This record gives sequence, structure tokens and C-alpha cells, in this order.
Amino acid sequence: MHIGIIGATGNIGQRIVAEALGRNHHVTALTRHPSRIPPRPGPLAWRVADIHDVGSLVPALGGLDVLVSAYGPGNASLDPRDTVERSVQAPEAYVAAAKALLEALRHHPPLRLLVVGGAGSLEVRPGVQLVDTEDFEERLKKLGLPAEYKRAVLAHRDALNLYRTSNRHWTYFSPAGWIGPGERTGRFRLGEDQLVVDANGDSRISYEDYALALVDELERPRFHERRFTIGY
Repeated sequence: MHIGIIGATGNIGQRIVAEALGRNHHVTALTRHPSRIPPRPGPLAWRVADIHDVGSLVPALGGLDVLVSAYGPGNASLDPRDTVERSVQAPEAYVAAAKALLEALRHHPPLRLLVVGGAGSLEVRPGVQLVDTEDFEERLKKLGLPAEYKRAVLAHRDALNLYRTSNRHWTYFSPAGWIGPGERTGRFRLGEDQLVVDANGDSRISYEDYALALVDELERPRFHERRFTIGY
């Protein structure tokens, strides 16, 4: 496949690139900063596009079979604090990105979109989402995030609802409650709208296994116009 990736240099994006290239797919990174394109890009192709600018997105999506959006403000792999601050200060950027992507896809009807989303809108029990639990802000603190980061989590949920009401070819992939660097084990469980937890009640996944499952979904789609999630 010809896979386009927004956010290819981020924590998750880097792993998706490596996983896709390792399976011999053609991968194109989309960046809004031409200066970030390396003079010797190697096997990774590059195009210039801004996720918030439909006019630049539409031509950049030509020829792709699938687009992966691992969008996040800033670059968390280089400066995680900056990304958190931007997410708190302007959480509406996630919804704006979703609107722009859906509008751009209107010009490419066959194109599939897979969104790297958030975990806060997953259910912890019937009808109760993680973000709406009484101890959610405490959960954020344990992850090293400020309580104000809840604004970004709610914005992720709003973006998901936009995808759900669209008629585009979308899939939304929520990570586990914790995601970080680790091993590519290939041993994990998938779910849909419920948080996946282990025997101790913990919800965890590595970047590497998340990327593995994501590329599996690109190759063998199971969750068309649906959300799915992952955990050990």
C-alpha cells in the first residue's frame, strides 16, 4: 500500500513508519514544515501539507491508499511539555483537524483514514467513559499530566463524534490508558469501546505493539467506520 502519515516524527508516528516500512509498504510523511524534510530521506517520501489547511491537504493526499493521522500539536518526541501546554491552551485544534481531514477526504472518496485517537472516551463500565469518572484528574496526575489536560481529552472525544457522524471511510484507534516506549511483543488484546485492562486492572500498551496493531488494521481492515482499542 501507499500509506500517508501525519505526525510521522512523533512518538507513535515513528513506530508506525518503522512498522509499515518493515512490511514493505510505501510510506509518505506529511509535514507542514519543509525545513524538516531531510536532505537524504531514505525510504521515506515527504510531502508538504498542513492538517488545518484543506487547500494544502487535498493535493498532498493524491495517490495514497490510506492516510494515518497521528496528529498532535508540537512534537511530543522532541518536547513533550510543549505538546501538553499547546493541547491545554488550544484543545479545539483536535476538532479543527478532524473537520479539515473530513473535508479533504471529500475530494478523495476512496481514501481510508485511520486516526490515532485518545483513550479518555473509552468506557470503564456500561455508559461511563474514563474521562467522566470521579478520579480522572488523579489518573492524569499519575501519568505526569496536569489536571487541565482534561480539556484535550474532551476535545479528542468531540473529534471522535465528528468522525462518527461523517460518511467518510474512517477508523479511530484509541490506545490503552497508558502508552509508552517498550517492546514489540505481538501479544495484546483488541477491543472496541471498552477500556482493555489486565488482571491487575491496569490498561497499558507499548508504542511498538500499538503500531503493529495499527498496520495490521491497514492491511486487514476489521473496524470500518468504528473505533477500536488495545491493551495487554
